[in-house]
Amino acid sequence: MTTTTMALGAALNAGLRRALEHDRKVVIMGEDVGRLGGVFRVTDTLQKDFGDNRVFDTPLAESGIVGTAFGMALRGYRPVCEIQFDGFVYPAFDQIVSQVAKIHYRTAGAVTAPLTIRIPYGGGIGAVEHHSESPEVYFAHTAGLRVVSPGTSSDAYWMIQQAVALDDPVIFLEPKHRYWDRGEVDLDTPPELPLDRARITRPGTDVTLVTFGAMLTTALQAADIAAREGHSLEVVDLRSLSPLDVDTIEESVRRTGRLVVAQEAPVNCGLGAEIAAQIAERCFYQLEAPVLRVGGFDIPYPPAKLEAHHLPDPDRILDAVDRSLAA
Repeated sequence: MTTTTMALGAALNAGLRRALEHDRKVVIMGEDVGRLGGVFRVTDTLQKDFGDNRVFDTPLAESGIVGTAFGMALRGYRPVCEIQFDGFVYPAFDQIVSQVAKIHYRTAGAVTAPLTIRIPYGGGIGAVEHHSESPEVYFAHTAGLRVVSPGTSSDAYWMIQQAVALDDPVIFLEPKHRYWDRGEVDLDTPPELPLDRARITRPGTDVTLVTFGAMLTTALQAADIAAREGHSLEVVDLRSLSPLDVDTIEESVRRTGRLVVAQEAPVNCGLGAEIAAQIAERCFYQLEAPVLRVGGFDIPYPPAKLEAHHLPDPDRILDAVDRSLAA
Protein backbone atom coordinates (compact mmCIF):
# COMPACT_ATOMS: atom_id res chain seq x y z
CA MET A 1 0.00 0.00 0.00
CA THR A 2 1.36 3.40 -1.04
CA THR A 3 -0.08 6.25 1.02
CA THR A 4 0.99 9.83 0.54
CA THR A 5 -0.17 13.32 1.45
CA MET A 6 -1.11 15.61 -1.40
CA ALA A 7 -3.22 18.64 -2.21
CA LEU A 8 -6.64 18.03 -3.74
CA GLY A 9 -5.55 19.59 -7.05
CA ALA A 10 -2.46 17.37 -7.16
CA ALA A 11 -4.63 14.34 -6.39
CA LEU A 12 -6.81 15.16 -9.40
CA ASN A 13 -3.66 15.41 -11.53
CA ALA A 14 -2.51 12.00 -10.29
CA GLY A 15 -5.94 10.50 -10.93
CA LEU A 16 -6.06 11.87 -14.47
CA ARG A 17 -2.54 10.55 -15.09
CA ARG A 18 -3.60 7.09 -13.99
CA ALA A 19 -6.69 7.24 -16.22
CA LEU A 20 -4.52 8.20 -19.21
CA GLU A 21 -2.17 5.31 -18.46
CA HIS A 22 -4.99 2.82 -18.06
CA ASP A 23 -6.90 3.53 -21.28
CA ARG A 24 -5.48 4.98 -24.49
CA LYS A 25 -8.97 6.16 -25.45
CA VAL A 26 -8.87 8.75 -22.64
CA VAL A 27 -8.11 12.25 -23.89
CA ILE A 28 -8.04 15.58 -22.05
CA MET A 29 -9.15 18.78 -23.73
CA GLY A 30 -9.94 22.35 -22.77
CA GLU A 31 -8.65 25.90 -22.63
CA ASP A 32 -4.97 26.00 -21.59
CA VAL A 33 -4.92 22.40 -20.33
CA GLY A 34 -1.84 21.54 -22.41
CA ARG A 35 1.38 23.53 -22.16
CA LEU A 36 0.10 25.69 -19.29
CA GLY A 37 -1.34 22.74 -17.38
CA GLY A 38 -4.62 24.51 -16.68
CA VAL A 39 -5.33 27.70 -14.77
CA PHE A 40 -5.14 25.74 -11.51
CA ARG A 41 -2.38 23.41 -12.83
CA VAL A 42 -4.58 20.36 -12.46
CA THR A 43 -3.34 19.03 -15.82
CA ASP A 44 0.27 20.12 -15.26
CA THR A 45 2.90 18.03 -17.19
CA LEU A 46 0.26 15.70 -18.67
CA GLN A 47 0.74 16.99 -22.22
CA LYS A 48 4.50 16.67 -21.87
CA ASP A 49 4.19 13.05 -20.75
CA PHE A 50 1.34 11.85 -22.98
CA GLY A 51 1.65 14.05 -26.05
CA ASP A 52 -0.48 16.75 -27.60
CA ASN A 53 -2.72 14.23 -29.34
CA ARG A 54 -4.07 13.09 -25.97
CA VAL A 55 -3.86 16.33 -23.93
CA PHE A 56 -4.62 19.32 -26.08
CA ASP A 57 -5.71 22.94 -25.95
CA THR A 58 -8.96 24.09 -27.53
CA PRO A 59 -10.33 27.44 -28.68
CA LEU A 60 -12.14 29.58 -26.11
CA ALA A 61 -15.52 28.14 -27.06
CA GLU A 62 -17.19 26.00 -24.41
CA SER A 63 -20.00 24.86 -26.71
CA GLY A 64 -17.37 23.73 -29.19
CA ILE A 65 -15.35 21.95 -26.50
CA VAL A 66 -18.31 19.92 -25.24
CA GLY A 67 -19.74 19.36 -28.72
CA THR A 68 -16.43 18.05 -30.02
CA ALA A 69 -15.95 15.86 -26.95
CA PHE A 70 -19.47 14.49 -27.35
CA GLY A 71 -18.71 13.50 -30.93
CA MET A 72 -15.47 11.83 -29.80
CA ALA A 73 -17.37 9.93 -27.10
CA LEU A 74 -19.78 8.62 -29.71
CA ARG A 75 -16.76 7.32 -31.66
CA GLY A 76 -15.40 5.33 -28.72
CA TYR A 77 -13.11 7.80 -26.97
CA ARG A 78 -13.37 8.82 -23.32
CA PRO A 79 -12.89 12.59 -23.39
CA VAL A 80 -12.29 14.62 -20.24
CA CYS A 81 -13.24 18.26 -20.81
CA GLU A 82 -12.12 21.08 -18.57
CA ILE A 83 -14.43 24.07 -18.30
CA GLN A 84 -11.95 26.64 -17.05
CA PHE A 85 -14.33 28.29 -14.55
CA ASP A 86 -17.85 27.44 -13.40
CA GLY A 87 -19.45 30.55 -14.90
CA PHE A 88 -18.06 29.64 -18.33
CA VAL A 89 -20.14 26.47 -18.61
CA TYR A 90 -23.35 28.19 -19.67
CA PRO A 91 -22.43 28.54 -23.38
CA ALA A 92 -22.15 24.73 -23.36
CA PHE A 93 -25.39 24.23 -21.45
CA ASP A 94 -27.43 23.33 -24.54
CA GLN A 95 -24.89 20.73 -25.63
CA ILE A 96 -24.88 19.17 -22.16
CA VAL A 97 -28.60 19.04 -21.35
CA SER A 98 -30.02 18.64 -24.87
CA GLN A 99 -27.49 16.26 -26.40
CA VAL A 100 -25.07 14.67 -23.94
CA ALA A 101 -27.68 13.89 -21.28
CA LYS A 102 -30.26 12.47 -23.67
CA ILE A 103 -28.38 10.29 -26.15
CA HIS A 104 -28.61 7.08 -24.09
CA TYR A 105 -32.38 7.44 -23.61
CA ARG A 106 -32.95 8.69 -27.15
CA THR A 107 -31.31 5.57 -28.59
CA ALA A 108 -33.08 3.15 -26.22
CA GLY A 109 -29.76 2.32 -24.60
CA ALA A 110 -27.88 1.55 -27.80
CA VAL A 111 -25.50 4.54 -27.59
CA THR A 112 -23.50 5.67 -24.56
CA ALA A 113 -21.61 8.89 -23.91
CA PRO A 114 -18.53 8.20 -21.73
CA LEU A 115 -17.75 11.88 -21.25
CA THR A 116 -16.44 13.62 -18.13
CA ILE A 117 -16.87 17.39 -17.83
CA ARG A 118 -14.63 18.87 -15.14
CA ILE A 119 -15.83 22.18 -13.69
CA PRO A 120 -13.89 24.09 -11.00
CA TYR A 121 -16.77 25.62 -9.02
CA GLY A 122 -17.65 27.69 -5.97
CA GLY A 123 -16.19 30.72 -4.25
CA GLY A 124 -13.56 31.48 -1.69
CA ILE A 125 -10.65 32.49 -3.97
CA GLY A 126 -11.38 36.20 -4.42
CA ALA A 127 -12.23 35.87 -8.11
CA VAL A 128 -14.08 38.26 -10.38
CA GLU A 129 -17.57 37.90 -11.85
CA HIS A 130 -18.46 34.56 -13.53
CA HIS A 131 -15.64 32.78 -11.66
CA SER A 132 -17.42 31.69 -8.46
CA GLU A 133 -20.70 30.08 -9.49
CA SER A 134 -22.42 27.05 -7.96
CA PRO A 135 -24.31 25.54 -10.91
CA GLU A 136 -24.84 22.06 -9.50
CA VAL A 137 -28.66 22.07 -9.41
CA TYR A 138 -28.99 22.86 -13.12
CA PHE A 139 -27.25 19.60 -13.90
CA ALA A 140 -28.66 17.55 -11.02
CA HIS A 141 -32.14 18.39 -12.31
CA THR A 142 -31.30 16.97 -15.74
CA ALA A 143 -32.00 13.26 -16.17
CA GLY A 144 -29.16 11.39 -17.85
CA LEU A 145 -26.30 13.17 -16.10
CA ARG A 146 -24.32 12.05 -13.10
CA VAL A 147 -23.16 14.95 -10.93
CA VAL A 148 -20.39 14.41 -8.37
CA SER A 149 -18.11 16.54 -6.22
CA PRO A 150 -15.15 15.35 -4.11
CA GLY A 151 -14.39 17.07 -0.83
CA THR A 152 -11.07 15.38 0.00
CA SER A 153 -7.83 14.57 -1.77
CA SER A 154 -8.52 10.85 -1.56
CA ASP A 155 -11.93 11.20 -3.15
CA ALA A 156 -10.52 13.53 -5.82
CA TYR A 157 -7.93 10.92 -6.80
CA TRP A 158 -10.31 7.97 -6.97
CA MET A 159 -13.56 9.65 -8.07
CA ILE A 160 -12.03 11.18 -11.20
CA GLN A 161 -10.87 7.71 -12.24
CA GLN A 162 -14.30 6.24 -11.53
CA ALA A 163 -15.95 9.03 -13.52
CA VAL A 164 -13.71 8.54 -16.56
CA ALA A 165 -14.32 4.78 -16.52
CA LEU A 166 -18.11 5.13 -16.55
CA ASP A 167 -20.14 4.91 -19.75
CA ASP A 168 -22.41 7.67 -18.41
CA PRO A 169 -21.72 11.39 -18.84
CA VAL A 170 -20.42 12.87 -15.58
CA ILE A 171 -20.40 16.48 -14.43
CA PHE A 172 -17.35 16.51 -12.16
CA LEU A 173 -17.48 19.55 -9.87
CA GLU A 174 -14.13 20.44 -8.33
CA PRO A 175 -14.20 22.72 -5.25
CA LYS A 176 -11.58 25.24 -6.33
CA HIS A 177 -11.41 26.70 -2.81
CA ARG A 178 -9.94 23.35 -1.67
CA TYR A 179 -7.44 22.73 -4.48
CA TRP A 180 -4.57 23.46 -2.08
CA ASP A 181 -5.95 21.59 0.97
CA ARG A 182 -3.85 18.53 1.71
CA GLY A 183 -4.95 15.07 2.73
CA GLU A 184 -3.87 11.44 2.76
CA VAL A 185 -4.33 9.39 -0.40
CA ASP A 186 -3.92 5.63 -0.76
CA LEU A 187 -2.67 5.37 -4.32
CA ASP A 188 -3.13 1.60 -4.66
CA THR A 189 -6.27 0.41 -2.86
CA PRO A 190 -9.50 1.31 -4.69
CA PRO A 191 -12.26 2.67 -2.45
CA GLU A 192 -15.06 0.43 -1.26
CA LEU A 193 -17.67 3.10 -1.98
CA PRO A 194 -19.04 3.33 -5.52
CA LEU A 195 -19.22 6.75 -7.13
CA ASP A 196 -22.88 7.29 -6.25
CA ARG A 197 -22.67 6.66 -2.49
CA ALA A 198 -22.42 9.18 0.33
CA ARG A 199 -19.98 8.79 3.20
CA ILE A 200 -20.44 9.40 6.92
CA THR A 201 -17.25 11.36 7.45
CA ARG A 202 -17.78 11.96 11.16
CA PRO A 203 -20.18 9.90 13.29
CA GLY A 204 -22.43 11.75 15.72
CA THR A 205 -25.60 11.45 17.74
CA ASP A 206 -27.38 14.81 18.04
CA VAL A 207 -27.74 16.35 14.56
CA THR A 208 -27.09 15.09 11.02
CA LEU A 209 -25.15 17.67 9.00
CA VAL A 210 -25.20 16.99 5.25
CA THR A 211 -22.90 18.79 2.82
CA PHE A 212 -20.53 18.29 -0.12
CA GLY A 213 -17.53 19.72 -1.96
CA ALA A 214 -15.81 22.73 -0.43
CA MET A 215 -18.34 22.90 2.41
CA LEU A 216 -17.16 19.57 3.82
CA THR A 217 -14.18 21.22 5.49
CA THR A 218 -16.43 23.97 6.87
CA ALA A 219 -18.88 21.38 8.21
CA LEU A 220 -16.10 19.47 9.96
CA GLN A 221 -14.88 22.72 11.52
CA ALA A 222 -18.41 23.34 12.77
CA ALA A 223 -18.55 19.81 14.19
CA ASP A 224 -15.29 20.40 16.09
CA ILE A 225 -16.68 23.58 17.64
CA ALA A 226 -19.98 21.87 18.48
CA ALA A 227 -18.11 19.04 20.20
CA ARG A 228 -16.40 21.54 22.49
CA GLU A 229 -19.87 22.84 23.36
CA GLY A 230 -21.18 19.37 24.16
CA HIS A 231 -23.04 18.60 20.91
CA SER A 232 -22.32 15.68 18.60
CA LEU A 233 -22.78 16.31 14.86
CA GLU A 234 -22.83 13.49 12.33
CA VAL A 235 -21.29 14.84 9.11
CA VAL A 236 -22.44 13.22 5.86
CA ASP A 237 -20.48 13.99 2.69
CA LEU A 238 -22.83 13.51 -0.28
CA ARG A 239 -20.07 13.04 -2.89
CA SER A 240 -22.76 12.31 -5.50
CA LEU A 241 -25.36 15.02 -6.10
CA SER A 242 -27.18 13.05 -8.78
CA PRO A 243 -28.10 10.39 -8.07
CA LEU A 244 -28.53 11.29 -4.42
CA ASP A 245 -27.78 8.62 -1.83
CA VAL A 246 -30.83 9.44 0.26
CA ASP A 247 -30.66 6.04 2.01
CA THR A 248 -27.47 7.01 3.86
CA ILE A 249 -28.98 10.36 4.91
CA GLU A 250 -32.16 8.63 6.04
CA GLU A 251 -30.27 6.12 8.17
CA SER A 252 -28.40 8.95 9.86
CA VAL A 253 -31.52 11.06 10.49
CA ARG A 254 -33.34 8.08 11.99
CA ARG A 255 -30.54 7.96 14.56
CA THR A 256 -30.23 11.69 15.28
CA GLY A 257 -33.77 12.98 14.67
CA ARG A 258 -32.45 16.25 13.24
CA LEU A 259 -31.05 17.42 9.90
CA VAL A 260 -29.15 20.50 8.71
CA VAL A 261 -28.06 20.79 5.06
CA ALA A 262 -25.22 23.15 4.13
CA GLN A 263 -24.33 24.32 0.61
CA GLU A 264 -22.50 27.24 -1.01
CA ALA A 265 -25.27 27.86 -3.53
CA PRO A 266 -28.26 30.05 -2.66
CA VAL A 267 -30.84 28.25 -0.53
CA ASN A 268 -33.77 28.93 -2.88
CA CYS A 269 -34.47 25.82 -4.99
CA GLY A 270 -31.06 24.41 -4.06
CA LEU A 271 -29.99 20.83 -3.51
CA GLY A 272 -30.86 21.20 0.18
CA ALA A 273 -34.52 21.69 -0.73
CA GLU A 274 -34.66 18.31 -2.47
CA ILE A 275 -32.93 16.62 0.46
CA ALA A 276 -35.30 18.29 2.92
CA ALA A 277 -38.34 17.14 0.94
CA GLN A 278 -37.20 13.54 0.64
CA ILE A 279 -36.23 13.26 4.31
CA ALA A 280 -39.54 14.82 5.36
CA GLU A 281 -41.30 12.10 3.37
CA ARG A 282 -39.16 9.26 4.68
CA CYS A 283 -38.55 10.35 8.29
CA PHE A 284 -41.67 12.34 9.20
CA TYR A 285 -42.20 10.47 12.47
CA GLN A 286 -38.50 10.41 13.42
CA LEU A 287 -37.79 14.11 12.91
CA GLU A 288 -37.72 16.06 16.15
CA ALA A 289 -37.26 19.43 14.44
CA PRO A 290 -37.78 20.92 10.96
CA VAL A 291 -35.06 20.28 8.40
CA LEU A 292 -32.95 23.45 8.19
CA ARG A 293 -30.90 24.71 5.24
CA VAL A 294 -27.79 26.87 5.26
CA GLY A 295 -26.45 28.41 2.06
CA GLY A 296 -25.48 31.48 0.15
CA PHE A 297 -27.90 34.38 -0.09
CA ASP A 298 -30.37 34.65 -2.97
CA ILE A 299 -28.24 37.11 -4.93
CA PRO A 300 -25.81 36.95 -7.83
CA TYR A 301 -22.39 36.04 -6.49
CA PRO A 302 -21.02 39.19 -4.81
CA PRO A 303 -17.72 41.02 -5.43
CA ALA A 304 -14.66 39.34 -3.97
CA LYS A 305 -14.41 41.72 -0.99
CA LEU A 306 -17.91 40.63 0.12
CA GLU A 307 -17.74 36.90 -0.48
CA ALA A 308 -16.79 36.13 3.12
CA HIS A 309 -20.21 37.48 4.14
CA HIS A 310 -21.96 35.44 1.44
CA LEU A 311 -20.37 32.02 1.91
CA PRO A 312 -21.62 29.94 4.86
CA ASP A 313 -19.09 29.66 7.68
CA PRO A 314 -19.07 27.49 10.83
CA ASP A 315 -21.02 30.16 12.75
CA ARG A 316 -23.92 30.10 10.30
CA ILE A 317 -23.99 26.31 10.36
CA LEU A 318 -23.88 26.25 14.16
CA ASP A 319 -26.71 28.79 14.33
CA ALA A 320 -28.86 26.32 12.38
CA VAL A 321 -27.70 23.50 14.66
CA ASP A 322 -28.70 25.53 17.73
CA ARG A 323 -32.13 26.27 16.23
CA SER A 324 -32.61 22.59 15.46
CA LEU A 325 -31.65 21.51 18.97
CA ALA A 326 -33.92 24.15 20.52
CA ALA A 327 -36.98 23.08 18.52
